[in-house]
Amino acid sequence: MIRIFHNTSFDFIKWWRQAAIATAVFILLGVASFLVAGGVNYSIEFTGGTLMQVKFTGAVNDGEIRAALDGAGVRNAEIQRFGEAGEYTIRAQDRETVSSQDTTASGVATQIRAALEQKYGAPNVKIERTEAVGPKVGGELRRGAAIAMLLASFVTLLYLAFRFEWRFGVAAVLSTAHDVLVTLAFIKLMNIEVSLVVVGAILTLLGYSGNDTIIIFDRVRENLKKGRKESLYDSLNRSINETLPRSILTHTTTLAATLALLLFAGEVLRPFALVMTFGVFVATFSSIYVASPLLLWIERKFPRAATDKAHASRAATAAEPTTERAARSAPAARPSRATR
Repeated sequence: MIRIFHNTSFDFIKWWRQAAIATAVFILLGVASFLVAGGVNYSIEFTGGTLMQVKFTGAVNDGEIRAALDGAGVRNAEIQRFGEAGEYTIRAQDRETVSSQDTTASGVATQIRAALEQKYGAPNVKIERTEAVGPKVGGELRRGAAIAMLLASFVTLLYLAFRFEWRFGVAAVLSTAHDVLVTLAFIKLMNIEVSLVVVGAILTLLGYSGNDTIIIFDRVRENLKKGRKESLYDSLNRSINETLPRSILTHTTTLAATLALLLFAGEVLRPFALVMTFGVFVATFSSIYVASPLLLWIERKFPRAATDKAHASRAATAAEPTTERAARSAPAARPSRATR
């Protein structure tokens, strides 16, 4: 078995203040982006509309495509270069365009195709992909995605409540909430289109991050049961160091898979891979610099009575002179025969 970073003794938690400042700045940048530029960029699946991936054999430009679409009545379409030369994506998400899909979801796609074939000729236009979603379906998908995220968070909370005592559970839940906030800020700052694929990445991140925190907290609980004469701060550092080899191997293999998707899986899965690649680093960061300091803070604010008595007993025992401890712990001497 490969043993990487075995028997380390790094003081990870001492950097928690710098880590808190960094994560607060990142979240504030995301909030500022929301306030200035509005909400996230929802995909066709959530807003309704039509998405077409078109490949032209001849030379074209954005202005000509837009003029052809405007002439066909498809206004305010978003046109972007995509993939190879001569390949474009056309998004028709205008409110009037989406409302017209109540009766026929494929009607707008037919309009776009007819306009492009009339402009460039049918042999020079190849439709690679078409997605058409009506407004009612888009609303249902958005509502279903929100319910899925809430249910996943609730189930995680229930599991932590039964798996650990409430102090550990609260720290783990707040750490997972931090991961979601930071990921949403990342999605907004990178202008990633929020689709069902991205929602799937966020749900995967919820489980991945929670598992990473649980692994460390489980080791903390084991170390506390051993009754070592060390503070919770030292016990947390010890637990992080003891799980470090496992964490490095797990995160490295996960990162290799997400990078492979990011580089070779194509445009459809690229948002998922991008969010998950970022999520691997966020999960590692939060398990060490968010969950552990939060647990320390909760323990200081709400100390356990049993723990306090145990610490007091250990401190008193440690303060006794060695001779007194030895005399108290030594077995009573048997009376001699003469005495009897």
